[in-house]
Amino acid sequence: MQPHDADHGRPDPDRVLPLAGFTIGVTAARRAEELGTLLQRRGAVVMHAPALRIVSLPDDTELLAATKQLVDHAPDVVIATTAIGFRGWIEAADGWGIGEALLTRLGGVELLARGPKVRGAIRAAGLTEAWSPASESMAEVLDRLLEEGVVGRRIGIQLHGEPLPGFIEALREAGAEVVAVPVYRWMPPEDIAPVDRLLDALVARVLDAVSFTSAPAAAALLDRAERRGIQGEVLDALRHDVLPACVGPVTALPLEARDVPTFQPERFRLGPLVQVLARELPGRVRPLPVAGHRVEIRGHAVVVDGELHHVPPAGIALLRALARRPGWVVSRGDLLRVLPGAGKDEHAVETAMARLRVALAAPKLIQTVVKRGYRLALDPVTDEKYAGSP
Repeated sequence: MQPHDADHGRPDPDRVLPLAGFTIGVTAARRAEELGTLLQRRGAVVMHAPALRIVSLPDDTELLAATKQLVDHAPDVVIATTAIGFRGWIEAADGWGIGEALLTRLGGVELLARGPKVRGAIRAAGLTEAWSPASESMAEVLDRLLEEGVVGRRIGIQLHGEPLPGFIEALREAGAEVVAVPVYRWMPPEDIAPVDRLLDALVARVLDAVSFTSAPAAAALLDRAERRGIQGEVLDALRHDVLPACVGPVTALPLEARDVPTFQPERFRLGPLVQVLARELPGRVRPLPVAGHRVEIRGHAVVVDGELHHVPPAGIALLRALARRPGWVVSRGDLLRVLPGAGKDEHAVETAMARLRVALAAPKLIQTVVKRGYRLALDPVTDEKYAGSP
């Protein structure tokens, strides 16, 4: 049971978890469980569909060849881009019997770390980074190298699952010799069914938000939508109804290249990403004064006076139709059209409406207007009472 406000005898709206009633898609392959747990702790229902999977390459001839190049011919600079990739590189070298040689080589060069996590991996290996960008951006790394001058310099870069053609080409055009180190690759998921279910939920607006923690995952989701012939519908949903939350600007690039505005935290971490969702999704909800109650219609639930009520999909569809013009009568025919799988029998509206009233535990919220339809019993109050509504 919800705690009650001592002054009014009603549940405190602030005690409803910020993401309660919302459904959020998680496209991450790595750290998906951690992200899902953070969202669930704030009340969200999570739909997990990894758009890609990470495949390590400990036996890959390309990785072995790049490692030997750097061990045999000392580079001037080595750039480590991800903690998981850097650790995997050292582990692979150990497996080939050249781990100590690689560590010795890295200990004698200018070692750059893209962010704090890879910096931690570098130090765990007994090494020390020379520099790390405050922005955690490869663009800042590139700017630093170009400002220093790279003519004739040999630069090794540990890739993070996808090629970095713009980065590598800029260095080569400026006169550097670049050795790319592919430690792992992004591959399609072994089971594509969860991705298809997520796309279907996105198009149907069952999802309230989708989270992205890597650019390859965002690109892969859009590619799958294109293969299914529904990319236009997916983009429309992301532009207007389903909030796309990205961990940072690099992750957002595939979406923003298709004119999808994204939401990003100031710090490119999972915690701040969840905080963005916990702020933006409730902020989209317009509280309504109905029959003496404060009503918020969330994704799959309704908050009445600070108490969360789970509502079936049919009930949510009816309530949203009524809330589009609160206080106005909506005919049974119009409500039938929004009722999922209802067919042509208006009796289905009456059945769904009865279940909705039970779920809300406040039957007077919705009035029956004889021979006409139904309406939300909107209170004749001033907007000031519900200041802050979008």
